[in-house]
Amino acid sequence: MRIALFQPDIAGNVGTILRLAACMDAGVDLIEPMGFPWSDRALARAGMDYAAAAQVTRHVDWDAFLAASPARLVLATTSGAVPYTEARYAADDVLLFGSESAGVPADVHARADLRVRVPMRSGMRSLNVAVSCAMILGEAMRQTDGWPA
Repeated sequence: MRIALFQPDIAGNVGTILRLAACMDAGVDLIEPMGFPWSDRALARAGMDYAAAAQVTRHVDWDAFLAASPARLVLATTSGAVPYTEARYAADDVLLFGSESAGVPADVHARADLRVRVPMRSGMRSLNVAVSCAMILGEAMRQTDGWPA
């Protein structure tokens, strides 16, 4: 299982997701450009020393990511058709999350093989990307028995 972050804006969220990924033994793909300069210092606050244990691959852009990732893309989106708990996940899925400020553009949305959403109370826009990532990764790992040893 891998987590892909499309042009993330907030270093703290990336750090939190790197910590999650390190603990859950999930790889992370960072699709640039990012909205902050990549540095250990920028990620240290939320990722702490866990960020160094994460398996991170950086991609210069969307096309480079697609060329490197033949797996099925599962996009987390507020306009997803399937509640994340009703989707069926595979162990080699890539869980794709958009930037905090803009989500993903239409072409990225269209490229996803599966679109999932976290059901929320009416009138709420979205969850923090790290929170939704943890929820969806947890469900995907539960279904695939992908928990770390």
